[in-house]
Amino acid sequence: MAQRQLDSARWWTLRRAQNRKPATYRCPLCGNYLPALSEHTLILPEGDPGRRRHAHTKCVLAARRAGRLPTRAEWLKTQPRPPGLVRRMIDRVRSAPTE
Repeated sequence: MAQRQLDSARWWTLRRAQNRKPATYRCPLCGNYLPALSEHTLILPEGDPGRRRHAHTKCVLAARRAGRLPTRAEWLKTQPRPPGLVRRMIDRVRSAPTE
């Protein structure tokens, strides 16, 4: 399977799909065609339906195992968390002007 270039995205929405029309798509992961009326996977970069791509389920699973298509939940786990209520209260007290 030859790796192809995908749109850059921080996270991906993935869902099963099946063509209901006789259209042929090219998998963005391997570059091969998806047969018309075949079951496959839709991948949406950052949940944007306007940038959705049709891909072989097998290719999507391989990319997921390689860590190339993180879900939003997986991406959020890597992001710094904002300070909690107690930390904000302590910071507020420390930054208050003293008389």
